[in-house]
Amino acid sequence: MPWIYLLIATVFEVAFALGTNATRGFTRLWPSVFTVLAAAGGIFTLSLALRTLDVGVGYTLWTGVGSIGTVLLGALIYKERITRPKLVSFAAIIAGAVVLRLAAGA
Repeated sequence: MPWIYLLIATVFEVAFALGTNATRGFTRLWPSVFTVLAAAGGIFTLSLALRTLDVGVGYTLWTGVGSIGTVLLGALIYKERITRPKLVSFAAIIAGAVVLRLAAGA
C-alpha cells in the first residue's frame, strides 16, 4: 500500500507544480486554490507512504518521478521544449528510482 500512496502523492506533486505555473504568482484565484489543494494532497499522501517507506527512498522517488511528470506534462500543456540534456536527466532519475526501489526491497 505505501507504493500506491507514493504514486498518488506523485500525481499530486505534478498537479501542484503545473498548477503553480498557472497561478501567475498566486494572482489567479482558482488555479491558486487548485495548487494549494494539490500541495496538501501530495504532502498528506506522501506522509502515508512514509509510514512504511524510508524517508530517503520515498521523498527521492516523490520528487524525482514528480519532476519527470512535470517536465513531460509541461511540454504538452505549456509547449516547453524537451531537450537532449533533459532526456539524459530523465534516464538518470529513472535509473536512480529503480536502484532505490530495489534497495528498499532488499
